[in-house]
Amino acid sequence: MKTNFDVVIIGGGLAGLTCAIHLSKFGSKVILVEKNEYPKHKVCGEYISNEVLPYFKWLGLKIFDLNPSIISKLEFSTAKGKIISTNLPLGGFGVSRYELDNYLYRKAKENGCKIIQDTVIDIQFSNDEFTTYLSTNLELKSKIAIGAFGKRSNIDLKLNRNFIQKKSPWLAVKAHYSGNFPNYLVGLHNFKGGYCGVSKVEKDIINICYLVDYNHFKKHKNIEDFQSNNLIGNPNLKRVLEQCKMLFEKPLTISQINFEEKNTVENHILMIGDTAGLIHPLCGNGMAMAIHSAKIASELCLDFLSKKISSRKELEEKYTLEWNVNFKSRLSIARFLSKILKYEKLTSILMQILVIFPFLLPKIIKKTHGKPILLSN
Repeated sequence: MKTNFDVVIIGGGLAGLTCAIHLSKFGSKVILVEKNEYPKHKVCGEYISNEVLPYFKWLGLKIFDLNPSIISKLEFSTAKGKIISTNLPLGGFGVSRYELDNYLYRKAKENGCKIIQDTVIDIQFSNDEFTTYLSTNLELKSKIAIGAFGKRSNIDLKLNRNFIQKKSPWLAVKAHYSGNFPNYLVGLHNFKGGYCGVSKVEKDIINICYLVDYNHFKKHKNIEDFQSNNLIGNPNLKRVLEQCKMLFEKPLTISQINFEEKNTVENHILMIGDTAGLIHPLCGNGMAMAIHSAKIASELCLDFLSKKISSRKELEEKYTLEWNVNFKSRLSIARFLSKILKYEKLTSILMQILVIFPFLLPKIIKKTHGKPILLSN
């Protein structure tokens, strides 16, 4: 069975759903394919910079109806527990992917976007048209295909993307907890082999999410053993974990997280969110980047569909340019910072510099965060 659409979006996470809402707001015939049901927990830091708020308002999203935590301060600590605190330049809010993705899913459906639960097994481009093949034998024809399938997917293998051929040592672990933690604070705590983010989301829930080099992790029997013998080496993390009780039956994990550069366009598919490029969690801004990339792609797709952009080549070149202008520098700085934080001596030197020159920390944060997202259309 074949069905025709203006746009097929592959993946219904933060970037894919935002894109679906934007495009369907203008009456585009959009279908989104997501393999999982809503709502669903995901491995994520669950902190979003306030840079997204003007765009969310324009989309008609009442994000504060989800009762997110309002976050205004950052606390950073070394593996030995030395702390530096600062105000976040723009501030942000904490909301779980369980609640946020489900809210965006409902909004996209209200806008008239068709959303189906299925698995994409292949995407082909021929005669200036995409054919997306699903596991249920459905074939979707479209003028535009948008890749929003996350950090790592079988589709990356199908497309033979460069980064997918390389092994990555990073493992991410996330769980929700009950306990005492300030509503206004996001904590970033270094430990041997990685770093951990702690902040509140809605309903007074604490999200603890950390990234660790697998070579450090595999020395331990399991996640519980690793946390008991490694994370608590940082006294700040020890204090948090001792005061908290896990709400999940077991933590969520994702392995082979790759922070290598990715192409923003593959086989004429526009990549958004983590599919186009992944920022290190220590920079705390991946969710805002995903939302912003969806906005950029949506505006250009609308211009292409309305013939304001005259060719696919122009569409792809403009998208690549916009991605690089907004995110390339931020991703490069994040990769540099992550390399420093892998080494205790370098982290100690960085902390000494920040203690002497505390005004540098907000400047570093600004380099990995964007400005308020404004509408160009």
